[in-house]
Amino acid sequence: MPTLLIVHHTPSPNCQAMLEAVVSGATAPEIENVEVVRRPALSATASDVLDADAYLLGTPANLGYISGALKHFLDQIYYPCLDATRGRPFGYYVHGGSDVTGAVRAIDAITTGLAWRRAAQPVTVTGEPGKADIEACWELGATLAAGLME
Repeated sequence: MPTLLIVHHTPSPNCQAMLEAVVSGATAPEIENVEVVRRPALSATASDVLDADAYLLGTPANLGYISGALKHFLDQIYYPCLDATRGRPFGYYVHGGSDVTGAVRAIDAITTGLAWRRAAQPVTVTGEPGKADIEACWELGATLAAGLME
């Protein structure tokens, strides 16, 4: 069964709302025969990445960059997963208080280095997520998971 790995750093209620929407979309009743695995960024491993078929990353924008937790995860898996995961689909969401530009740039640069294939547009939110933002997160999760259906 194909696996979608959701790796997230969720330190705030806003990030939690986005994560819950992503998971809800990825596990919607229409999604069949796809395993969804959730891991906090500080406990996700290279084995988790190698065992998955697609990835969904979630992070706050902290001081103009991705969270230290997500950066640590990406640093740990970069070389062990570099060759084996080339071309795998991924998506991401970012929440910031006022600006997410640096975090988006960092994720794009790192995933380009990994040669992962962006399978959906990222969801970026500043301030409190509104209804449209939560719906976009749901769609992000559903899109990534549906792309794995056989």
